[in-house]
Amino acid sequence: MNIVEVKEYIVQEADKLFCQFGFKSVTMDDIAKHLGMSKKTIYQHFKDKDELVNILIKDKLNMQDCAMDLCAVKSENAVEEMFFALANLHELLSSMNPKLFYDLQKYHAKAWLTFKEFKEKSLSECITSNLKRGISEGYYRSEINTDILAQMRLEQVDLLFSQHTQYTMNTYSLSQVMTEITEHFLYGICNIKGLEMVEYYKQQTPIEATQIKVNLQS
Repeated sequence: MNIVEVKEYIVQEADKLFCQFGFKSVTMDDIAKHLGMSKKTIYQHFKDKDELVNILIKDKLNMQDCAMDLCAVKSENAVEEMFFALANLHELLSSMNPKLFYDLQKYHAKAWLTFKEFKEKSLSECITSNLKRGISEGYYRSEINTDILAQMRLEQVDLLFSQHTQYTMNTYSLSQVMTEITEHFLYGICNIKGLEMVEYYKQQTPIEATQIKVNLQS
């Protein structure tokens, strides 16, 4: 492997450990042991664990940005876009340790700031665009205030990522909580036509969402 491939490999394998055990619990020694290489080799590519986490978070958010764009392009309507996004998030969240975001916020301030900036810009724009699309297509109630509801949706994301330990009480996975609050959100913004689409997509296998994931990885 060349230098770039080695660096990508370290990030990918470290990600597996972080998702399983959280950021705090995993040391550079753990990563080196998992990779079967010396810490010296890892430090040739990353000055410390914080830099490794920063790069990992940036990579994940770039992938998520692309996924949101693909969800919008591939979906036939705003409701389906929401279900594509939910399926994509399920893939992302299902393998994550619930304390991952708590660790990120407490121990890796720069990476957490990157996540917050992504949420407040890219994610906010995506939510607002979906709300306007749904109104235009006749699936969302025409009288909803897109600015207020976009902010409310962002607060739901905060609830999941910032206060998950109190909210789930270690009973439900991040994916389960996201599914519940997303469906609740849709029930609030959809008109009768939109609610029919919600019930329809709840019964469907997310094949297209799987294809979106494949497209991102190819």
